[in-house]
Amino acid sequence: MSATEQPVVLINDTYLGSVVSTTAHPETLHIDPYYTTLEYLQQRFDQLSRQMGFQADTVAEFADWKARLRAELATIIGTASMLPCDPSPRLLERVEMDGYAREKMLLQTEPGVWMPFYVLIPVDLRAGERRPPVLAPHGHASSGKFATAGRTDITAMIDIINGCNYDYGVSLVKAGFVVFCPDARGFGERREQALQGDDFHQFFSGSCAVLNHMALPLGQTVTGMWTWDLMRLIDYVETRPECDASRLGCAGLSGGGLQTLWLSAMDDRVKCVVVSGYFYGYKESLLIMHQNCSCNYVPHLYEKVDIGDVGALIAPRPLLIETGTRDPLNGESGLANVTSQLDITRSAYALYGAEASLYHDIFEGEHRWNGVEAIPWLKKHLGM
Repeated sequence: MSATEQPVVLINDTYLGSVVSTTAHPETLHIDPYYTTLEYLQQRFDQLSRQMGFQADTVAEFADWKARLRAELATIIGTASMLPCDPSPRLLERVEMDGYAREKMLLQTEPGVWMPFYVLIPVDLRAGERRPPVLAPHGHASSGKFATAGRTDITAMIDIINGCNYDYGVSLVKAGFVVFCPDARGFGERREQALQGDDFHQFFSGSCAVLNHMALPLGQTVTGMWTWDLMRLIDYVETRPECDASRLGCAGLSGGGLQTLWLSAMDDRVKCVVVSGYFYGYKESLLIMHQNCSCNYVPHLYEKVDIGDVGALIAPRPLLIETGTRDPLNGESGLANVTSQLDITRSAYALYGAEASLYHDIFEGEHRWNGVEAIPWLKKHLGM
């Protein structure tokens, strides 16, 4: 390498600058110890966390807490500052599949911000019949809606879908629901410029980091963008003649679990909820495991709540949590880091005498969609 060459250094798609070396194998320095900040931030977490955590003793106190917390969360995730607009829905294509039709739609969620999504419609839907709709947001390593809608005709999708049971949108439509599979901002057809391409890495990557870089200084977050877009998708679902939006569900894995949790916590129009692979204490799973995707990180979030408090906002609506016993995202203490948060959420359900409406499906396995209990749960509580 000549001294004039300026190779670009990227780590996790982040530009770090240029490195120039005139030595074939330059020697670095072994450092021991390192002087890090993590231990201090863990102590700060312990001192400052959950200042707005769930503490209500009555249903009336819960309603007051819920209103105050939702307003605060809308501010810190940025939905309070997002701009309504004409949704201008467009039908782009319709394909007949085995047992269902797949429509590709486009919806404007903020001025100039467009969300492509699939609508999966059961073939046995009778004229004039209205079915429960279910939103099926995707997580990471999915190429967006292509995974949840089961696009195995794209051969690169096959191993991803099989490895995580990622085509749960197809499972839901075959169970009789009208299913909506959106691209979250930064994924699939909504990738930002640095990841727009057809090679394997680009196709399955997400633009969460660059989106948060752009949004945070403007008072918005990826979490807020995703929540807002799903709210606007519900607005559209309410206009579909084959959908009974009074029986709306939402179910998602991993980053789709994040989307499902936040949407359901912030919008009571979601009547039944399945969060898969995304329910654990923030300290272990996001602060200590700080290499996780930037879409999880919201300014001041830990000071306000832990994930069990976000879950409590869903009470008393039916909520099922899926957890794999070997899911590394559970954190160092494993299932204990999940159940401690469920205990917070369960306290809110107990106020309503609705303990049976909160269910924890613990399955043997790693980070994947399970669905064994989830789909019957949705059918039961959405009247299928």
